[in-house]
Amino acid sequence: MRDKEVEVNLLQYADDKIFVGEFKLENVVVVKSTLRCFELVSSLKVNFHKGRFGGIGVDLEEIERFFTYLNCRILTFLFVCWEIPIGANPKRLETWEPIISKFEKKLAS
Repeated sequence: MRDKEVEVNLLQYADDKIFVGEFKLENVVVVKSTLRCFELVSSLKVNFHKGRFGGIGVDLEEIERFFTYLNCRILTFLFVCWEIPIGANPKRLETWEPIISKFEKKLAS
């Protein structure tokens, strides 16, 4: 990859987005620029203030530097995304109970 290229991975579901990438300012700028361009071309509004920003294995000070630039809230772990607990211990049965229960209900119907 050349110095001027920035790789951004995106996981999208309905109106939820998860951007996955190296925790650096350049990536944060690309994400915000992309969302801002979407606003301009679609005439829709991106509610940055409703968004959450976080990092795994990153100091809180670094997160605080970037979340103010994005005008959003800090993402705290544990959180639930599409009914899947993110940040929970995957070895604990309690982590998977909501998902297992949903599948059992689906199979019973």
